[in-house]
Amino acid sequence: MDWDKLRIFHAVADAGSLTHAGEALQLSQSAVSRQIRGLEESLGATLFHRHARGLILTEQGELLFDATNTMSRTLDGASARIRDTEDEVHGELRVTTTTGFGTLFLAPRLPALYAQYPDLKIDLMLEERVLDLPMREADIAIRMKEPSQADLIRKRLMTVNMRLFASAEYLRANGAPQTLEELSEFRLISQSITSAQVSVGMELIRKLTARQLRSSFTVNNYFGVLQAVINHLGIGVLPDYVSEDFPELVHVLPEIASGDIPVFLAFPEELRHSRRIAAFRDFVVEEIVAYRRARHL
Repeated sequence: MDWDKLRIFHAVADAGSLTHAGEALQLSQSAVSRQIRGLEESLGATLFHRHARGLILTEQGELLFDATNTMSRTLDGASARIRDTEDEVHGELRVTTTTGFGTLFLAPRLPALYAQYPDLKIDLMLEERVLDLPMREADIAIRMKEPSQADLIRKRLMTVNMRLFASAEYLRANGAPQTLEELSEFRLISQSITSAQVSVGMELIRKLTARQLRSSFTVNNYFGVLQAVINHLGIGVLPDYVSEDFPELVHVLPEIASGDIPVFLAFPEELRHSRRIAAFRDFVVEEIVAYRRARHL
């Protein structure tokens, strides 16, 4: 099978358009179209349904696109390993983690990593869905539970608990609850029950909202919760690590906390010798050691 035709097919399937694929490949639309027709003739199959709004893969096209996706990831992995034989740390590193950890803990600390390795190109993917590392959907992950995928190197980084925080200004204006029962008289800020989150965090929110609340505000991620809290809207359910970067927050009802949430870093076994992976891993570990030290001062 013609490798060049497969490369062009993959670009067209990914873009859904001959024109856009041609722009990415720096080929004319007619040249791309000829290559696709040639590939279809060689396979004896139609790969795309053509309509006014673009191209849609046929069933046979979907099968071939799955194969070219695997090829693309394999080539990306090989390219990464080749680049990582060089002495300097540079190039793209795809990092995935949850929206909460990525926005509240990781992103604010990345300037220090870029100061050390200014030629890095980090693609930070924030989502609750667990990306497939062995299939190279990402290079490295920080997750709120131990990864279950095989062929991963993993390291436990820290333990997080969800707790209650409020701004000093909010508490001056409204007082502070002394018991869980009194919390019902205050505005509670939390992730919505329907949003994706770790189970122990959801359990705590269910416990807090089991009684009638005078007022509440829900949002679908912890960054939104934090913004509401620091702007004096109410008492929020937040991961305890926010107290390091926002020392002005006041810990409310310290006896109320979620269960332990383990935080793991993981990456594919095949990237064990990657200099970029090692640089990022060591940076994250150092930042967490510094965080733990600050908590115990």
